Amino acid sequence: MALVAQEIPKVGLVMENGRLVRWLKNVGDPVRQGEPLLELETEKTVIEIAATVTGTLVQALLEVDQEARVGDQVAWVETGEMLIPPAATPPIASRTKTDGEQRITPPAVGSSPDAEPSSDTRIRSSPVARRFSAQHGVDLSSLVGTGPRGRVQLDDVRRAVEAQSAKPGRAFSAAAGPVAQELSSMRRAVARAMTLSNATVPQFMVARAVDWTSVQALRSEIHASRPADSQRLSVNDFLLQAVALALVDFPAMNATFSGDPATPEARILRASGAHIGLVVALEHGLLVPVIHDVDKLGLLELARRRSDCVLRAATGRLKQEELEGGTFSISNLGPRGPDRFTAMINPPQSAILAVGRQRDCVVAINGIIQMRPMSDLSLTVDHRVADGQLASDFLAKIVEILEGTTWHTA
Repeated sequence: MALVAQEIPKVGLVMENGRLVRWLKNVGDPVRQGEPLLELETEKTVIEIAATVTGTLVQALLEVDQEARVGDQVAWVETGEMLIPPAATPPIASRTKTDGEQRITPPAVGSSPDAEPSSDTRIRSSPVARRFSAQHGVDLSSLVGTGPRGRVQLDDVRRAVEAQSAKPGRAFSAAAGPVAQELSSMRRAVARAMTLSNATVPQFMVARAVDWTSVQALRSEIHASRPADSQRLSVNDFLLQAVALALVDFPAMNATFSGDPATPEARILRASGAHIGLVVALEHGLLVPVIHDVDKLGLLELARRRSDCVLRAATGRLKQEELEGGTFSISNLGPRGPDRFTAMINPPQSAILAVGRQRDCVVAINGIIQMRPMSDLSLTVDHRVADGQLASDFLAKIVEILEGTTWHTA
């Protein structure tokens, strides 16, 4: 038998720490490698962290609402393998000092790892509600929680913020000067990622218009042949499949850059499948959940996965693997978006497609003036991975697929 430490992995490029939302396993429960073990709130979302080994959870080193850094040990799992466990690195929230040394102060074996402190003075509230209240100066003790056992939820804090804003005398005064607004955790993470993108990735952009007539016709045909309550196809589903099929034809575009270009260790790493991120706008920022193996999915299955992924991104319930492994992203701001825009690459990905709003345009088709639904596509590319000719040919392939009639629907 051996004890193996469960550590906090790094999810995404800029993650530094996280807060434990709840344990999904109790001490004494069996766990399987890859099975969700705990829920962790990062700067952007709540994700499930999977067990790295198969065995029995024998000790939980982190309590609910405590924070841990990337690489911190949060649990011990007993396996049947004869291994020597590595030296423990206790989570930041449970470190204490004795005679100048750090030691782990874990909960007793057999105790419930997700039990909340019994202090009568502690205000029951969700982590996101506490964070939101701190950002807007709301006293949690003044709120009546609507969650289980009076737990203060995010909606409770939002209602309090709206009520404060509605009070007289809170109108903005230009004479008061600029108002400093503290960054939310999500906005801070987005700022770090985009600063890193702009500072380290040499980016260029190519653009082209696309005609949506073929997509609209197929979409209407599929919807007419299926029950009214079945999964509806989105324009994003066609975009995802078109990009995936183009990546199969242009494997050089399905890659990431690794290392310092000034050293011999620099590499271009090609992916083995089309793993595409879809930018999801949220109230205080954005997320880019990754849909894996899009090239192997038909439109109907792709629509189901896309819908589920976007819903869980909006509710903060993405899985760890859904924030990792992407090489390409799509940003579609929808019908209320601009005619065209340029998106910044989400490191370590190598390209992103920005989709302008769909609008009726007068175009010449075979010498005949017609009205067609059109959009502008803007492709931003990492110049370390691809050059202008390759990017232009790749974008042309995407347009060819979108304007054609060959689709994988099943």
